[in-house]
Amino acid sequence: MNLELGGKVALVTGSSSGIGLAIARQLAEEGCQVVLNGRDPERLRAAQAQLPGAQSVLADVREPAACQAMIAEVIAVHGRLDILVCNVGSGASVPPGQEHPSEWQRVLDINLHSTTNAVWAATDALAASKGNVICISSICGIEALGCPVPYAAAKAALESYVRNGARAFGRQGVRINSIAPGNILFEGSVWDRKLKQDRGAVESMLARDVALGCLGTPGDVARLAAYLASPLAAFITGATYVVDGGQLRS
Repeated sequence: MNLELGGKVALVTGSSSGIGLAIARQLAEEGCQVVLNGRDPERLRAAQAQLPGAQSVLADVREPAACQAMIAEVIAVHGRLDILVCNVGSGASVPPGQEHPSEWQRVLDINLHSTTNAVWAATDALAASKGNVICISSICGIEALGCPVPYAAAKAALESYVRNGARAFGRQGVRINSIAPGNILFEGSVWDRKLKQDRGAVESMLARDVALGCLGTPGDVARLAAYLASPLAAFITGATYVVDGGQLRS
């Protein structure tokens, strides 16, 4: 399928590995000029080496000023921004019941403010190109699955941000959607670690809780992201798409 993405400029935050890198690779394969982002210079250089022609911008998107500088650099190099994929996030936190204010702030910064900061900084550029935003969320923001409470709350807030922001962005010609992955396996992921620790427990969970009985791949998320970023999805905004192999029950 031709997604009509040739020549579009796409910035993917948190794209030095895992889902973010897979999305960047997919967009590059569809003809986009891709800009990678991360906080670790070595990992970012390694990711860029995998995508010939890609640009990379070192920036901590938890910081508003860093987001402004990142967008300015993209515009300076490419002259425009068509697609913003907000992928920064982490489910690591304290066990339920042990939350404290500093942990709430840390998790919200990673899983919510990293997106709102980047979108805020990019809004004018996206309005100029009639572009779109894709936020990578989690099924933990949709249903109570026993994950850390601050993470679940942050992702639920992200889903609300997408739904409620769609009208305001739409008036500027900008679309915004989210993807809520379930259990995605890649090197260094939590599921990579769990498989190495106790494969039997993971396989039991999959058989019990996931309709398709398997873990997903970054490519499963990346292919959907490319479609949502494309003109073929021109009438889709304010929506969440679940990629979880049938784990959610509601």
